[in-house]
Amino acid sequence: MTAALVDDYDGVLFDLDGVLYAGPSAIGGAVEAVTALEQRGIPRAYVTNNASRSAQQVAEHLVELGIPAQTQEVFGSAPAGVALLAESIAPGAKVLVTGSEYLRSLVEQAEFVVVGSAKDKPVAVIQGFDPTLGWADLAEASYAINAGAQWFATNLDLSIPRAEGIAPGNGALVEAVGRATGQSPRAAGKPEPVMFTQAATDYGMQRPLVIGDRLDTDILGGNRAGFDTALVLTGIDTDAGAQQAESALRPRWILNDLAQLFDGSHRELHSAASGAQL
Repeated sequence: MTAALVDDYDGVLFDLDGVLYAGPSAIGGAVEAVTALEQRGIPRAYVTNNASRSAQQVAEHLVELGIPAQTQEVFGSAPAGVALLAESIAPGAKVLVTGSEYLRSLVEQAEFVVVGSAKDKPVAVIQGFDPTLGWADLAEASYAINAGAQWFATNLDLSIPRAEGIAPGNGALVEAVGRATGQSPRAAGKPEPVMFTQAATDYGMQRPLVIGDRLDTDILGGNRAGFDTALVLTGIDTDAGAQQAESALRPRWILNDLAQLFDGSHRELHSAASGAQL
C-alpha cells in the first residue's frame, strides 16, 4: 500500500477558500483532515489571500466549523499589503482604504490617516476584498489614483469560491479600477512567497507541503518559496488546467480531496527532481 502523503512532510500550509471552506460551510473532509494532522502531531498553518477578516475572525470561523485553529496560525494578505504600503509611504500620510473595516484598522495601526474620499487628497490607495464594496467605492479609488495617489492591493485573486459558486474576487475589482485608471497596483499576498516562508519559519517547518486550489496564487507562490505543492480539486482550478499549465504553476501532487493526504491515492504530476522552473 502506498504511504500517506503527509508522512513525507514536517508540516502543512493550507489555503482556505476552496480548500477548507466555501463561504460559511466546511468542504467535505476538511474537518477530518486537519484533525488527523493534529492527531499525528504534524504542525499546520493557514495562508490566505482573503483580506476581509482578521486572523482572529478566521480562526474563530474555522473552529466554528470544527477545524482546529489558533489565531497565530493564520497568515493573511491584509497585513502583508499594509507592510508593502509602509515601505513606500511615510507614517502620517493620508490613505484611502478600499476594503474592509479590518483593513482600515491595520492602516490606522500603521500610523496612517485613513480618509474616505478622493476629495481628501490621499497620497495612496490600498485595495482589499470586502463583499460590501460597490461602484461608489471603486469610483473613489479611481478618482484618487487618477489624481496621483500610489496604488496598492492586498492580492489579485480574480475569483473566490463561495457556498453558492464562484464569485468575483479582489483581483476582479482591482481590474475594474485598472480599466478606469490605466494603471496597475503593487500587490502583496500570494503568489509572492513571503507569507509561505514566514509561516514555515514560525512553525519550524523545513519541508512543508503547500495545499491550495489555485494555480496562479497557491501553487505558484508555494513553488516560488521552494516548497512542494498540491492542488486540491475542491475549488477553482482543475486537473486538466494543472496538466496544461506552464511549469511555474504546476503542482507536484494532485488531490481529489483532502482525504487523499492519508489514504495513499494521491497522484504525482511532476517529480521533485524535475521541479518547477520559476
